[in-house]
Amino acid sequence: SEHSIVAARAAVMIYDDGNRRWVPSGSSQGMSKVHIYHHSINNTFRVVGRKLQDHEVVINCAILKGLKYNQATPTFHQWRDNRQVYGLNFSSKEDADGFAQAMLTALETLN
Repeated sequence: SEHSIVAARAAVMIYDDGNRRWVPSGSSQGMSKVHIYHHSINNTFRVVGRKLQDHEVVINCAILKGLKYNQATPTFHQWRDNRQVYGLNFSSKEDADGFAQAMLTALETLN
């Protein structure tokens, strides 16, 4: 039983280590609806984003205890897991603020 605790519009990016640049996640660029889902029984959280255009899943990433959420700019936030670095380029500061608040709440809950 998972429910969404926040939804924001953002372009989901992955950091390409080899070329040292951000590239769009998925098969094309464009905006996604990005949620944080909370599983109330297991008390787990994950970030799931789907393209607005074709609903392609462009991110599905567990939020683990100790994750460092970096608000690099008011509308670009980033974090890493053991595989890659994720970036969210939000469509507005309001979307970014709402998402960051939910992320920090999730991280507090896990600690």
